[in-house]
Amino acid sequence: MTNSLIKRTDTLQDRFGLKTAAYLSSGTASLPYDISERLRAARVQAVSMRKISKAETVNSVVNTGGSAALMWGSGEGLSWWARIGTVLPLIALIAGLLIINSIQNDNRAQEVAEVDVALLTDELPPAAFADPGFVQFLKATR
Repeated sequence: MTNSLIKRTDTLQDRFGLKTAAYLSSGTASLPYDISERLRAARVQAVSMRKISKAETVNSVVNTGGSAALMWGSGEGLSWWARIGTVLPLIALIAGLLIINSIQNDNRAQEVAEVDVALLTDELPPAAFADPGFVQFLKATR
């Protein structure tokens, strides 16, 4: 998609350049010889300075079953360091997720333990908390 946009932009620039050159060339007939020669020399110099885009080529195409993949660089594949560099972020992500899961489980266990300690050390029996009239009792005593 980007290459087609670049080609389209280059085409539009080329059209603009051709129209501008045609417009400027149409007015040179009435100019003196020395001015028209200087303009011609400037035009030749501008055309020679024009940037020529470098075409990128693909070194190889790999068939992966029902699809194809382009490989940039050497056709031999990735070096060991490049393979380690591509797998290392995945390993770090998995390790991070496992650590987060472990911390979450510890926090949940600690919260449950705090509730259990509060229930067991309270003066009221645990059955009182399940009684529907207990909420009314608490509201009335406050």
